Amino acid sequence: MSITAYITHPSFMKHEMGADHPECPARLDAINDYLLSHGLLDLMPTYQAPAATEQQLLRAHTAHHLAEIESLAPIQGYAQVDPDTRMNAYTLTAARHAAGAAVLATDLVMSKEVMRAFCAVRPPGHHAERDQAMGFCIFNNVAVGIRHAQRHHGVKRIALIDFDVHHGNGSEDIFAGDDEVLMVSTFEHPLYPYLGEIPKGSNMLNVPLAPRTYGDAMRSVVAERWLPALNKFQPELIYISAGFDAHRDDDMANLGWVEADYAWITARLLDVANRHAGGRIVSTLEGGYTLPALARSVAAHVGVLIGAVDA
Repeated sequence: MSITAYITHPSFMKHEMGADHPECPARLDAINDYLLSHGLLDLMPTYQAPAATEQQLLRAHTAHHLAEIESLAPIQGYAQVDPDTRMNAYTLTAARHAAGAAVLATDLVMSKEVMRAFCAVRPPGHHAERDQAMGFCIFNNVAVGIRHAQRHHGVKRIALIDFDVHHGNGSEDIFAGDDEVLMVSTFEHPLYPYLGEIPKGSNMLNVPLAPRTYGDAMRSVVAERWLPALNKFQPELIYISAGFDAHRDDDMANLGWVEADYAWITARLLDVANRHAGGRIVSTLEGGYTLPALARSVAAHVGVLIGAVDA
């Protein structure tokens, strides 16, 4: 059995939102090139993501949301979804495959074909609410994967960890009050989407971090807040919304994490997975916009998942 799968799709490179938009195809080029040049891709079987079905999308989103996105999809040019988010002619296809990546990852780990999976996808997903696309996100990829684990595989205790620098408001909107899902997150506050300080449900452990704090603040949160909650919950399966925009080089925010911090947090989550979930982790790319820092940080994260990096 391979340890970690790498899941992506060619359509992700065709979705773009304008020449100057930070959420750009070059993000995946940077990640792929760095992993390839450092020998990490050779350690992971690569899979092409299928398109999520309508049934799979409707487990996380409303029919109204799906219809609205389909009606917005342009034949050429751009369609404005919100002030930060556009669709081009390829966005809908890419978004369906991004959500489908999380479905495939779930099937792979549940069938024990692999132990873990990293989904190199775009558009990202964790800002997409049940009935609304926003913040560069069309469908909530990780939520579609989690609902598939619940409905198709019957998993009863799922942990969702979100360490993007922006709060995963869409994931919280979808899972608040679901006792089968424990969501734990850190994020810079105040910062877009200006939510998360007050959790929406008792199954949400949101820990805001002040601007201009560093990895030591995150490590304290993980050790003192996350790990006790996760070990008490005893998840059968772990999902990660893996955003890398808290890096000190990323100008989208004002936290000061470095590659070693991403390796450290991944190692702690792997410890939890090994203790309670048979090592099973599905990680899905969210943010990260300064390309060299993004590539290095993903390599640190993936390196721990495949056992090539100790932290």
